[in-house]
Amino acid sequence: MFTTNPFAPLTAFVSPDLMQGYVVLMVLAVAAGTLFDLLRDKKLTFFLQDRKQAKAAAKQPLSAVDMAAIATRTLVNDIATFGEFCNRHRRISHVLMFYGFVLYLITTVVMVFVYPTDTRPPVALPILWNIGVLMTLVGGYWFFFFLRVNVTHDGHPRWRLVRADLFIVTLLASMTFALLLEWVAMAENSAATKIFAGLYLFFTTLLFVSVPWSKFAHMFYKPVVAFQRRVEEADGSSDLPAPTTRGRERCPPSHT
Repeated sequence: MFTTNPFAPLTAFVSPDLMQGYVVLMVLAVAAGTLFDLLRDKKLTFFLQDRKQAKAAAKQPLSAVDMAAIATRTLVNDIATFGEFCNRHRRISHVLMFYGFVLYLITTVVMVFVYPTDTRPPVALPILWNIGVLMTLVGGYWFFFFLRVNVTHDGHPRWRLVRADLFIVTLLASMTFALLLEWVAMAENSAATKIFAGLYLFFTTLLFVSVPWSKFAHMFYKPVVAFQRRVEEADGSSDLPAPTTRGRERCPPSHT
């Protein structure tokens, strides 16, 4: 199970060219959706105006070395380790989801484009693909059932869904059906393979085309916002209160 290409069985009824074209379309859908979201809600205009005001309010100039140090701290604390989350459980769940999803995406692209019909690609690829899927599912289901703000803080039932849940629901559905597709394909059940392939493609498509209405684009916005926040704190232009928690990091109420 962990050493075979999970996409090779699909070539029995879908050509490798179509599979590769689908991946390209999903990449374009994410790019277009993110751009649409930036322009529709005027996020880009707001950010540029905010940056202009921050520059005007800066009390001390920052050198290139200062900016590089801030970028490094942002990368290590805010991006690589999700330092924005003061709650350890939320932080771990997001680390699992993020790195699992990235691992899944990279190995999927390699197997679809380099080994589309090879049932036995280099053994590391399917192993890493499965690890990525399982990491995403563990972190995602943990977050969905126990760590969502509307569940843990607002007291809403776990099955009550709002638009903010669109990303996590489609992500979990896509990853779940990816794993089920692998299982039924291994069992050589043609009918079940087609059914689960259809469900996998449906939720995967919904995941990537729903960017303007889900939290998918947040993974692109957050690094920029985190970097800008650190710059404003360093040059004195921030009008936010100084952090008071350990490590001088703020802990939003919804994240504690």
